Amino acid sequence: MTPTLQLAADLIARPSVTPEDEGCQALMMERLAAIGFKNEPLRFGDTDNFWSRKGDSKPVVCFAGHTDVVPTGPEANWDNPPFEPKIIDGMLHGRGAADMKGSLAAFLVATERFVEKHPNHKGSIAYLITSDEEGPAHNGTVKVIETLEARNEKIDMCVVGEPSSTTLVGDVIKNGRRGSLGCVLTVKGKQGHVAYPHLAKNPVHIAAPALAELAAEKWDDGNDFFPATSFQISNINAGTGATNVIPGTCEVVFNFRFSTELTAEILKERTEAILKKHGLEYDIDWKLSGQPFLTDKGALVEAAVKAIKDVTGRDTELSTSGGTSDGRFIAPTGAQVVELGPINATIHQVNEHVSADDLNTLTDIYEAMLVELLA
Repeated sequence: MTPTLQLAADLIARPSVTPEDEGCQALMMERLAAIGFKNEPLRFGDTDNFWSRKGDSKPVVCFAGHTDVVPTGPEANWDNPPFEPKIIDGMLHGRGAADMKGSLAAFLVATERFVEKHPNHKGSIAYLITSDEEGPAHNGTVKVIETLEARNEKIDMCVVGEPSSTTLVGDVIKNGRRGSLGCVLTVKGKQGHVAYPHLAKNPVHIAAPALAELAAEKWDDGNDFFPATSFQISNINAGTGATNVIPGTCEVVFNFRFSTELTAEILKERTEAILKKHGLEYDIDWKLSGQPFLTDKGALVEAAVKAIKDVTGRDTELSTSGGTSDGRFIAPTGAQVVELGPINATIHQVNEHVSADDLNTLTDIYEAMLVELLA
């Protein structure tokens, strides 16, 4: 067991199902304090977070991540108990092995090695860790960033340990993410008997042409870094459960994943213009989960690409695919942000696992990035 694997196993053994932390952060802060970091626990609501920093000068290079994990589902379905980490055929098994306790262990061991070799390094190293990334994300990274912004403490470069790799560790870096705009639309009609449709107004029928137009709409063409914006309906619900009743309302849930070509406000305006064109009476409730962000060039991307090449010999791909991450809260402050972590093939699944060798390689990559940026 290398130091990275031992620490990963120690973290996995703590059943920190969101928003619980179960002592993971205390363990990390103890290790960080031992090498000169100043720890600042920050609890908001039911969520444990911490900000930790070594150094007072710029640039501030931050490792960001989460100690919470998703629920395991029925533990009987696991080949090995999810919170009893075990290496099987070279794979470290356990809930959070890939998402993202393996990355946290690699962060910390890489930092320990770097500080030992470069005690008088340039700039500052920081950690921003939360226990609610897998949950609603109301009291985690977003609140820590608000705290830092209020005192004008800025992150210059941030590595988020999300599992970005596809088939080989380091083959993909997420250098941005699409925005996510959700909506609950309630189309109003008039309830009535199906045998007397002239006395009612079916909201499903009147909504359908507008929804078809929204689904067929070309929102943008994307750009060199982002695919075209997508519109997807995830749920339609109407009716009383009876076959002879025309419903009074129809609820439609949909989501935009959008590029930097558009803003949330533009999407809202164009959507409502289509709804109004079809003469719908409706209520609408929008929820912006995250703005799109992009770090297309700069010291952080260059350091990540070089470190991966130096450690593994492979070239990496820059990508903005996938869902949202806590990077959406950090990037708007002006920080360069990349996501770099292990292979994501088993995240959130039964029998989640990650290659033991990959975690050791990831540790080497993170250390090489620190050398490139701060040595």
